Amino acid sequence: MTVSAHQTHLEAEITAQPGDWIRAAASIASHRPLLPADGERVAVIGCGTSLYMAEAYASLREESGHGITDAWTPTEARLDRAYDRVLAITRSGTTTEIIDLLSSIRGTTAATVITATPGSPVVDLADAIVTPEFDEQSVVQTRFATSTLALLRAQLGHDLTRAVEQARAALDAEPPHWSTLSDAEQFTFVGRGWTNGLAHEAALKLREAAQQWTEAYPMMEYRHGPLSVSAPGRVVWAFGEPVEGFAEDVATTGAHFQTSTDDPMAELVKVHRLSLEIALRRGLDPDHPRNLSRSVVLDS
Repeated sequence: MTVSAHQTHLEAEITAQPGDWIRAAASIASHRPLLPADGERVAVIGCGTSLYMAEAYASLREESGHGITDAWTPTEARLDRAYDRVLAITRSGTTTEIIDLLSSIRGTTAATVITATPGSPVVDLADAIVTPEFDEQSVVQTRFATSTLALLRAQLGHDLTRAVEQARAALDAEPPHWSTLSDAEQFTFVGRGWTNGLAHEAALKLREAAQQWTEAYPMMEYRHGPLSVSAPGRVVWAFGEPVEGFAEDVATTGAHFQTSTDDPMAELVKVHRLSLEIALRRGLDPDHPRNLSRSVVLDS
């Protein structure tokens, strides 16, 4: 991915991701003692992008037999379900809802937090995995989120070599149908299992950076209403292998169907690139999206 004349922080952070994933996976030995052990009942907590990474990890962990794992946004978390550990994800370490939840369980439930910010309030509230090497200057999260997921996938035994290679390829060349994607009026992202979280994150990135009309659903839910929004000039983008007959259902709407056999994290990098391109084309500042800040800190 050639750095543009705009020199946005987001562009540099998108480009850094494949190397970041290698570093994250290589660090797993030092972080493993603080991460959920096999058999633990775990609640994974996050807000916004961190929530979607929590959803992806929770699905992967439980599906692979490591233990019951639920993902929650902190204000909706049902921590009365006898969890053995809470795992919180927060780039800034200053999000009010995360701080409040960790404070409420301090001394009663084992807790780990992954954050990019040394010295942030959450570091004193839980066992902390601090990764400043993955921090970002753009408000829009990319490298911290995906590197955290890379770390958690490595903990589950995933080999990320293929994901890294495919992400690098996605940065080096425009994916197929790039002009169609760049000019689309609307996007519906769909996922299955752990890629539901990535589908939601893809939709969020286009909304934040480019003010694009996007939606996201579990793949099998697409037929139950969301199909009605699809039309020529719009896109349905699948994360993960499409279910039987799905492509045919999309085809009847006239929308463009985007799918790939690439690792879903590499597929997300393509959406990052697209978000940046559309934002710059529209004259937007992708580092400072409308109405957003690096952290949501609420008044007392």
